[in-house]
Amino acid sequence: MVEVVIPGEILVEIMRTEKDVAFTEVGLFRGPYPSGAPAICADAIARLGGSVGMIGVVGDDDFGRVVVDRLRNDGVNVSHIRVAEGYTTGTAFVMYRRDGSRKFIFHLRHAAAGQLSPEDINEDYVASARWLHLMGSAISVSESSMEACYRALEIAAENGLRISLDPNLRPELLGVERIREILRPVLDEAYLVLPSGEEVKMITDASSPEDACRELINRGVKIVALKRGEKGSRVYTEEEVIDVPSIRVEEVDPTGAGDTYDGAFIYGLLKGWDIRDVALFANVAGALSVTKFGPMEGCPFRGDVEKRLKEVRSQAPL
Repeated sequence: MVEVVIPGEILVEIMRTEKDVAFTEVGLFRGPYPSGAPAICADAIARLGGSVGMIGVVGDDDFGRVVVDRLRNDGVNVSHIRVAEGYTTGTAFVMYRRDGSRKFIFHLRHAAAGQLSPEDINEDYVASARWLHLMGSAISVSESSMEACYRALEIAAENGLRISLDPNLRPELLGVERIREILRPVLDEAYLVLPSGEEVKMITDASSPEDACRELINRGVKIVALKRGEKGSRVYTEEEVIDVPSIRVEEVDPTGAGDTYDGAFIYGLLKGWDIRDVALFANVAGALSVTKFGPMEGCPFRGDVEKRLKEVRSQAPL
């Protein structure tokens, strides 16, 4: 049994080694790197010392073994990851632009990642946990994956689990209007939402991130942790708004930073920490994750986060 359950896509990423090299051009790639936003979040929680289980589907191939071995070795419970005969493990090709943006080519919906189904959701496994974390990418990757996430949501709500959502919008997979529609059932049950500024505006149709976050609080979400990149984060509750400073690091690869932040935030809440301590811990974890190339490569261990936290607090006590 685990404390946190995360259903969703499992894949490998194959990444451009240089910036501004289009997919239409001949160029070099690195990989395969274990990836998938839900899988990165699960790996982050495990590395921090949390108890977490991943529910997903991989192909019977080397790419699937790469990811499952990585998750298992880092402490993620992989007993509910299914190997789908006749399907290849999901892939994402990634190119980077100098302005910090990225472009993806996904093979997910018709790969093993898109075959997650309600039958993969074991009621006892989910019901025995304390927390369910869902991501928009997992809900939007395919119809069967959406139904699997809804089934997990139903079990979690019936059994009193806390539920969190990272909108993790992927317009490459599904249009924004449709994503807003399919996220609504999760938002109705969510205790915690962890969006970026553009995401929170899209899921609420508000004119600013601030108004959007307040709208979510008014709709019943208890905590909104707004990820603001180099500006740090801002946490909204019914009682207060907390600005949390950014952490200076040398960025190597931004992929997975938000997923690592999610995992650290959930970990801190499960530990019962003060919300300010949770938010700063998550900021540090997310920042450290960008210091290595590859989506999961920078997921920090708790000792690494605590060491950097000590440095941060000595420089600017909060």
